[in-house]
This record gives sequence, structure tokens and C-alpha cells, in this order.
Amino acid sequence: MAFYIFYVIAAIILVLHFTGWLQRNRLEWLILLLAVAVFPVVIFLR
Repeated sequence: MAFYIFYVIAAIILVLHFTGWLQRNRLEWLILLLAVAVFPVVIFLR
């Protein structure tokens, strides 16, 4: 269940990134956090 929740959150972050919302609100660091979190989530939650 947590695996699917992670991917829903990741999809939302990517949509906000491509629409420019993250950059306007100085939250671009969320993309880096998402990139770092992908591998542990795939390894441990799958």
C-alpha cells in the first residue's frame, strides 16, 4: 500500500514541477528528494 502511495505523491510532484508551480514557490528541492527516495522505496517496499 505504501508503494502505491509513494507513486501517487511522486506523480503529483512531477506534475507540479512541469507546470512550474514548484519553481515559483521555491520547492524545487522536492524533485531532488524524490530522486533520492525512488531507489529505497522500490527496493524495500516492493
